[in-house]
Amino acid sequence: QVQLVESGGGLVQAGGSLRLSCAASGRAFSTYNMGWFRQAPGKEREFVAGMSWTGGSTNYADSMKGRFTISRDNAKNTLYLQMNSLKPEDTAVYYCAASSHDYSAYSRSYDFWGQGTQVTVSS
Repeated sequence: QVQLVESGGGLVQAGGSLRLSCAASGRAFSTYNMGWFRQAPGKEREFVAGMSWTGGSTNYADSMKGRFTISRDNAKNTLYLQMNSLKPEDTAVYYCAASSHDYSAYSRSYDFWGQGTQVTVSS
């Protein structure tokens, strides 16, 4: 198993930036593919970005391409999400997740989830 704890959320003005972190503990973080998802109030959880266990491949939701960047530091057991040019519609709880299968957009592919961190973007 792997335990995941997100941090870095907060309140930011539209156009601003935030970097989220996801600290992993337990079984070797470097063996998991990782993903970021988000869920806004009253909406379904949606895929944001995914990354292979090596860090060599990434996958982004179309609406995040060019604004969000996923990265990982396996030596620090940490996953990151750099979010730039934030919009009010990016307001959501952001979750990181670990998968032993792939880094796809399908939440069912992921085995372990963090508790989430709130991101609020004001207009």
